[in-house]
Amino acid sequence: QVQLVESGGGLVQAGGSLRLSCAASGRTFSSYTMGWFRQTPGKEREFVARIRWSGGGTYYADYGDSVKGRFTISRDNAKNTVYLQMNSLKPEDTAVYYCAASRDYELGAREEYWGQGTQVTVSS
Repeated sequence: QVQLVESGGGLVQAGGSLRLSCAASGRTFSSYTMGWFRQTPGKEREFVARIRWSGGGTYYADYGDSVKGRFTISRDNAKNTVYLQMNSLKPEDTAVYYCAASRDYELGAREEYWGQGTQVTVSS
């Protein structure tokens, strides 16, 4: 059974930092795209960051415009874990943060998993 379990959320003052972790289990995720999304009540889920496997042990990271330069995504394949280092946090970063794992196959097939989310609250 595949599981993604987020941790590391909490309450932090504006300008502070948090590091989120997402531990994956149930299979090896080294070739999967691992990402972070966030959502606040009444709004659509927002893309935060992802780290994609491009083959040969190379990974590429992409970020949402609102977090570029402040957040860093990384992964430890030996631990099947992806991290999100969040610096210079702002009140508008307050949201539930979700971890996701995905893999695309030929003919449009897609495999996707989501965690349960972890709350991040940034006070002003």
